[in-house]
Amino acid sequence: MRLLETTFVALAAMVGLAATPATAQTFPERPITMIIPLGAGGSHDLNARVITSVLPGILGQPVVVQLMPGAGGQTGTAAAAQAPADGHTLIFTHNFIDQLQQFVTDLPYEPNEDFVSVARPNTAQPILVVRGDSPFATFEDLVAHGRENPGDLRFGHSGNWGAFMVPGLALMQAVEVQPTLIPYQGGGPVIQALLAGDIDFTFAFPSVLSGQDLRPLLAVGETSPVEGVPTTDELGYGDVSEIGIMHRVVLAPAGVPEDRLAVLRDAFSKLDEDPTYQTLMERLGENTDLMGGAEYDEVRGRQAERYRALVDSF
Repeated sequence: MRLLETTFVALAAMVGLAATPATAQTFPERPITMIIPLGAGGSHDLNARVITSVLPGILGQPVVVQLMPGAGGQTGTAAAAQAPADGHTLIFTHNFIDQLQQFVTDLPYEPNEDFVSVARPNTAQPILVVRGDSPFATFEDLVAHGRENPGDLRFGHSGNWGAFMVPGLALMQAVEVQPTLIPYQGGGPVIQALLAGDIDFTFAFPSVLSGQDLRPLLAVGETSPVEGVPTTDELGYGDVSEIGIMHRVVLAPAGVPEDRLAVLRDAFSKLDEDPTYQTLMERLGENTDLMGGAEYDEVRGRQAERYRALVDSF
Protein backbone atom coordinates (compact mmCIF):
# COMPACT_ATOMS: atom_id res chain seq x y z
CA MET A 1 0.00 0.00 0.00
CA ARG A 2 2.82 2.38 0.87
CA LEU A 3 4.49 1.58 -2.47
CA LEU A 4 1.22 2.41 -4.25
CA GLU A 5 0.94 5.73 -2.39
CA THR A 6 4.55 6.56 -3.23
CA THR A 7 3.93 5.76 -6.89
CA PHE A 8 0.77 7.93 -6.92
CA VAL A 9 2.64 10.88 -5.40
CA ALA A 10 5.40 10.51 -7.97
CA LEU A 11 2.90 10.35 -10.83
CA ALA A 12 1.03 13.38 -9.48
CA ALA A 13 4.27 15.29 -9.33
CA MET A 14 5.06 14.32 -12.90
CA VAL A 15 1.61 15.43 -14.08
CA GLY A 16 2.04 18.70 -12.25
CA LEU A 17 5.35 19.28 -13.95
CA ALA A 18 3.88 18.42 -17.32
CA ALA A 19 1.09 20.95 -16.82
CA THR A 20 3.57 23.72 -15.97
CA PRO A 21 6.23 25.08 -18.36
CA ALA A 22 9.55 23.46 -17.55
CA THR A 23 11.15 26.87 -17.16
CA ALA A 24 10.02 30.41 -17.79
CA GLN A 25 11.37 31.41 -21.19
CA THR A 26 14.19 33.92 -20.88
CA PHE A 27 13.62 37.14 -22.81
CA PRO A 28 14.33 37.54 -25.65
CA GLU A 29 13.06 34.21 -26.92
CA ARG A 30 13.73 34.96 -30.59
CA PRO A 31 15.58 37.49 -32.78
CA ILE A 32 14.85 41.17 -32.21
CA THR A 33 13.92 43.36 -35.16
CA MET A 34 15.31 46.89 -35.19
CA ILE A 35 13.34 49.07 -37.59
CA ILE A 36 15.11 52.09 -39.07
CA PRO A 37 12.64 54.56 -40.65
CA LEU A 38 15.40 55.91 -42.91
CA GLY A 39 17.25 54.84 -46.05
CA ALA A 40 20.35 52.73 -46.54
CA GLY A 41 23.80 54.22 -46.18
CA GLY A 42 22.87 57.03 -43.81
CA SER A 43 24.34 57.60 -40.37
CA HIS A 44 21.58 55.63 -38.64
CA ASP A 45 22.19 52.64 -40.88
CA LEU A 46 25.94 52.79 -40.18
CA ASN A 47 25.44 53.19 -36.42
CA ALA A 48 22.95 50.33 -36.37
CA ARG A 49 25.41 47.99 -38.08
CA VAL A 50 27.82 48.53 -35.21
CA ILE A 51 25.14 48.21 -32.53
CA THR A 52 23.70 45.01 -33.99
CA SER A 53 27.13 43.43 -34.35
CA VAL A 54 27.73 43.61 -30.59
CA LEU A 55 24.26 43.59 -28.97
CA PRO A 56 23.48 39.92 -29.81
CA GLY A 57 26.35 38.82 -27.59
CA ILE A 58 24.67 40.62 -24.70
CA LEU A 59 21.05 39.62 -25.38
CA GLY A 60 21.74 36.10 -26.61
CA GLN A 61 19.67 36.60 -29.76
CA PRO A 62 20.35 38.15 -33.19
CA VAL A 63 19.26 41.75 -33.75
CA VAL A 64 18.09 42.22 -37.34
CA VAL A 65 18.04 45.63 -39.02
CA GLN A 66 14.94 46.37 -41.10
CA LEU A 67 15.15 49.52 -43.20
CA MET A 68 11.71 51.06 -43.72
CA PRO A 69 12.13 54.56 -45.22
CA GLY A 70 9.26 56.66 -46.49
CA ALA A 71 6.97 59.56 -45.65
CA GLY A 72 9.65 61.39 -43.71
CA GLY A 73 10.11 58.48 -41.32
CA GLN A 74 6.41 57.85 -40.77
CA THR A 75 6.28 54.53 -42.63
CA GLY A 76 8.73 52.75 -40.37
CA THR A 77 7.52 54.50 -37.24
CA ALA A 78 3.91 53.53 -37.87
CA ALA A 79 4.97 49.91 -38.40
CA ALA A 80 6.84 49.92 -35.10
CA ALA A 81 3.86 51.47 -33.29
CA GLN A 82 1.63 48.66 -34.56
CA ALA A 83 4.05 45.88 -33.62
CA PRO A 84 3.32 43.66 -30.60
CA ALA A 85 4.59 45.26 -27.40
CA ASP A 86 6.63 42.21 -26.43
CA GLY A 87 10.09 43.72 -26.70
CA HIS A 88 11.01 41.91 -29.91
CA THR A 89 10.47 44.95 -32.14
CA LEU A 90 12.37 48.18 -31.63
CA ILE A 91 12.81 51.33 -33.69
CA PHE A 92 16.09 53.21 -34.11
CA THR A 93 15.07 56.77 -34.90
CA HIS A 94 15.91 60.35 -33.97
CA ASN A 95 14.35 63.26 -32.12
CA PHE A 96 13.20 65.18 -35.21
CA ILE A 97 11.08 62.25 -36.40
CA ASP A 98 10.07 61.31 -32.87
CA GLN A 99 9.10 64.68 -31.40
CA LEU A 100 8.92 67.32 -34.12
CA GLN A 101 6.83 65.75 -36.87
CA GLN A 102 3.71 65.72 -34.75
CA PHE A 103 3.56 69.51 -35.10
CA VAL A 104 3.90 69.69 -38.87
CA THR A 105 1.75 66.80 -40.11
CA ASP A 106 -0.98 64.40 -39.03
CA LEU A 107 0.56 61.16 -37.79
CA PRO A 108 -1.01 57.70 -37.62
CA TYR A 109 0.47 57.30 -34.13
CA GLU A 110 1.01 59.34 -30.96
CA PRO A 111 4.76 59.53 -30.25
CA ASN A 112 4.54 59.95 -26.48
CA GLU A 113 1.69 57.50 -26.03
CA ASP A 114 2.78 54.76 -28.44
CA PHE A 115 6.49 54.56 -27.59
CA VAL A 116 8.78 54.30 -24.60
CA SER A 117 12.52 54.98 -24.63
CA VAL A 118 14.98 52.12 -24.40
CA ALA A 119 18.17 54.17 -24.76
CA ARG A 120 19.79 57.06 -26.50
CA PRO A 121 23.02 55.48 -27.74
CA ASN A 122 24.61 58.71 -28.95
CA THR A 123 24.19 62.14 -30.47
CA ALA A 124 25.29 63.84 -33.68
CA GLN A 125 26.34 67.48 -33.77
CA PRO A 126 25.47 69.42 -36.93
CA ILE A 127 28.24 71.73 -38.08
CA LEU A 128 27.55 74.82 -40.17
CA VAL A 129 29.75 74.66 -43.26
CA VAL A 130 30.51 76.79 -46.30
CA ARG A 131 32.55 75.98 -49.36
CA GLY A 132 36.32 76.10 -48.97
CA ASP A 133 36.60 79.23 -51.13
CA SER A 134 33.63 81.00 -49.55
CA PRO A 135 34.00 84.71 -48.78
CA PHE A 136 32.75 83.93 -45.26
CA ALA A 137 35.78 83.13 -43.13
CA THR A 138 33.87 83.11 -39.82
CA PHE A 139 30.34 82.68 -38.56
CA GLU A 140 30.29 86.38 -37.75
CA ASP A 141 31.02 87.15 -41.42
CA LEU A 142 28.04 85.07 -42.48
CA VAL A 143 25.75 86.72 -39.95
CA ALA A 144 26.86 90.23 -40.89
CA HIS A 145 26.16 89.59 -44.57
CA GLY A 146 22.78 88.05 -43.77
CA ARG A 147 21.68 90.99 -41.66
CA GLU A 148 22.71 93.51 -44.31
CA ASN A 149 21.12 91.51 -47.14
CA PRO A 150 17.84 89.87 -46.00
CA GLY A 151 16.95 86.86 -48.13
CA ASP A 152 20.29 86.87 -49.97
CA LEU A 153 21.89 83.96 -48.10
CA ARG A 154 20.90 80.59 -49.55
CA PHE A 155 20.56 77.97 -46.81
CA GLY A 156 20.37 74.46 -48.22
CA HIS A 157 19.11 71.69 -45.96
CA SER A 158 18.49 67.96 -46.15
CA GLY A 159 14.68 68.08 -46.02
CA ASN A 160 11.86 69.92 -44.32
CA TRP A 161 12.05 69.77 -40.52
CA GLY A 162 14.98 67.41 -40.66
CA ALA A 163 18.38 67.20 -38.98
CA PHE A 164 19.77 70.29 -40.74
CA MET A 165 16.73 72.51 -41.19
CA VAL A 166 15.91 72.53 -37.47
CA PRO A 167 19.26 73.76 -36.11
CA GLY A 168 19.64 76.12 -39.08
CA LEU A 169 16.24 77.70 -38.62
CA ALA A 170 16.69 78.01 -34.85
CA LEU A 171 20.14 79.54 -35.30
CA MET A 172 19.06 82.02 -37.96
CA GLN A 173 16.18 83.15 -35.74
CA ALA A 174 18.59 83.59 -32.84
CA VAL A 175 20.94 85.83 -34.87
CA GLU A 176 18.04 87.61 -36.61
CA VAL A 177 18.99 86.59 -40.14
CA GLN A 178 16.42 85.71 -42.82
CA PRO A 179 17.99 83.33 -45.35
CA THR A 180 16.27 81.69 -48.30
CA LEU A 181 15.65 78.05 -47.39
CA ILE A 182 16.26 75.49 -50.13
CA PRO A 183 15.40 71.82 -49.43
CA TYR A 184 17.27 68.84 -50.89
CA GLN A 185 16.62 65.11 -50.75
CA GLY A 186 19.15 64.18 -48.11
CA GLY A 187 22.55 65.11 -46.77
CA GLY A 188 24.52 63.94 -49.80
CA PRO A 189 22.67 66.10 -52.35
CA VAL A 190 22.85 69.21 -50.19
CA ILE A 191 26.63 68.89 -49.83
CA GLN A 192 26.93 68.50 -53.59
CA ALA A 193 24.82 71.64 -54.01
CA LEU A 194 27.14 73.53 -51.67
CA LEU A 195 30.25 72.35 -53.52
CA ALA A 196 28.63 73.35 -56.82
CA GLY A 197 27.98 76.85 -55.51
CA ASP A 198 24.19 76.53 -55.65
CA ILE A 199 23.83 77.46 -51.97
CA ASP A 200 25.87 79.49 -49.50
CA PHE A 201 25.81 77.30 -46.43
CA THR A 202 24.41 74.13 -44.96
CA PHE A 203 25.10 71.73 -42.11
CA ALA A 204 27.00 68.45 -42.02
CA PHE A 205 27.96 65.85 -39.47
CA PRO A 206 31.65 65.56 -38.50
CA SER A 207 32.22 62.31 -40.40
CA VAL A 208 31.31 64.07 -43.67
CA LEU A 209 33.95 66.79 -43.36
CA SER A 210 36.95 64.58 -44.08
CA GLY A 211 38.22 64.91 -47.64
CA GLN A 212 35.66 67.55 -48.62
CA ASP A 213 36.46 71.12 -49.68
CA LEU A 214 34.39 72.50 -46.82
CA ARG A 215 35.04 75.19 -44.22
CA PRO A 216 33.37 74.59 -40.84
CA LEU A 217 32.24 77.81 -39.15
CA LEU A 218 30.17 76.71 -36.15
CA ALA A 219 29.30 73.51 -34.28
CA VAL A 220 25.95 73.02 -32.60
CA GLY A 221 26.51 71.99 -29.00
CA GLU A 222 28.54 72.61 -25.89
CA THR A 223 31.90 71.37 -27.13
CA SER A 224 33.20 71.27 -30.69
CA PRO A 225 34.16 68.02 -32.43
CA VAL A 226 36.38 70.06 -34.77
CA GLU A 227 39.41 71.83 -33.31
CA GLY A 228 39.26 75.60 -33.56
CA VAL A 229 35.58 75.76 -34.51
CA PRO A 230 33.37 77.70 -32.04
CA THR A 231 30.10 76.30 -30.69
CA THR A 232 26.61 77.66 -30.27
CA ASP A 233 27.03 77.47 -26.50
CA GLU A 234 30.25 79.47 -26.61
CA LEU A 235 28.60 82.18 -28.69
CA GLY A 236 25.58 82.40 -26.40
CA TYR A 237 23.07 80.33 -28.36
CA GLY A 238 22.62 77.45 -25.96
CA ASP A 239 18.91 77.17 -26.77
CA VAL A 240 19.88 76.15 -30.31
CA SER A 241 21.98 73.32 -28.89
CA GLU A 242 19.03 71.92 -26.93
CA ILE A 243 16.87 71.34 -29.99
CA GLY A 244 19.45 71.30 -32.80
CA ILE A 245 21.53 68.27 -31.85
CA MET A 246 20.38 64.96 -33.31
CA HIS A 247 19.63 62.37 -30.65
CA ARG A 248 19.79 58.84 -32.04
CA VAL A 249 17.31 56.92 -29.93
CA VAL A 250 15.99 53.38 -29.59
CA LEU A 251 12.29 53.15 -28.74
CA ALA A 252 9.96 50.25 -28.02
CA PRO A 253 6.19 50.06 -28.50
CA ALA A 254 4.46 51.31 -25.35
CA GLY A 255 3.14 48.54 -23.15
CA VAL A 256 6.22 46.34 -23.27
CA PRO A 257 6.37 44.54 -19.90
CA GLU A 258 8.58 46.31 -17.38
CA ASP A 259 10.84 43.31 -16.86
CA ARG A 260 11.52 43.09 -20.60
CA LEU A 261 12.08 46.82 -20.87
CA ALA A 262 14.58 46.51 -18.02
CA VAL A 263 16.45 43.78 -19.92
CA LEU A 264 16.66 45.96 -23.02
CA ARG A 265 17.78 49.03 -21.13
CA ASP A 266 20.40 47.04 -19.26
CA ALA A 267 21.65 45.58 -22.55
CA PHE A 268 22.38 49.06 -23.91
CA SER A 269 24.20 49.96 -20.70
CA LYS A 270 26.40 46.90 -21.16
CA LEU A 271 26.81 47.72 -24.84
CA ASP A 272 28.21 51.12 -23.95
CA GLU A 273 30.83 49.47 -21.76
CA ASP A 274 31.87 46.95 -24.41
CA PRO A 275 35.43 47.58 -25.74
CA THR A 276 34.60 46.27 -29.23
CA TYR A 277 31.61 48.62 -29.50
CA GLN A 278 33.71 51.55 -28.35
CA THR A 279 36.42 50.78 -30.89
CA LEU A 280 34.00 50.36 -33.79
CA MET A 281 32.16 53.57 -32.97
CA GLU A 282 35.45 55.47 -32.78
CA ARG A 283 36.40 54.14 -36.21
CA LEU A 284 33.03 55.32 -37.49
CA GLY A 285 33.73 58.78 -36.10
CA GLU A 286 30.75 58.63 -33.74
CA ASN A 287 30.49 59.33 -30.01
CA THR A 288 29.05 56.97 -27.41
CA ASP A 289 27.20 59.52 -25.31
CA LEU A 290 24.69 57.07 -23.83
CA MET A 291 21.59 58.27 -22.00
CA GLY A 292 19.33 55.76 -20.28
CA GLY A 293 15.75 55.26 -21.40
CA ALA A 294 14.07 56.64 -18.29
CA GLU A 295 16.14 59.82 -18.41
CA TYR A 296 15.59 60.27 -22.14
CA ASP A 297 11.82 59.95 -21.75
CA GLU A 298 11.97 63.15 -19.71
CA VAL A 299 14.05 64.83 -22.42
CA ARG A 300 11.44 63.91 -25.05
CA GLY A 301 8.82 65.97 -23.24
CA ARG A 302 11.04 69.05 -23.19
CA GLN A 303 11.90 68.57 -26.85
CA ALA A 304 8.21 68.53 -27.77
CA GLU A 305 7.63 71.90 -26.12
CA ARG A 306 10.57 73.49 -27.90
CA TYR A 307 9.66 72.05 -31.29
CA ARG A 308 6.08 73.24 -31.00
CA ALA A 309 7.36 76.77 -30.33
CA LEU A 310 9.82 76.58 -33.24
CA VAL A 311 7.18 75.39 -35.71
CA ASP A 312 4.68 77.99 -34.54
CA SER A 313 7.28 80.73 -35.08
CA PHE A 314 8.08 79.73 -38.66
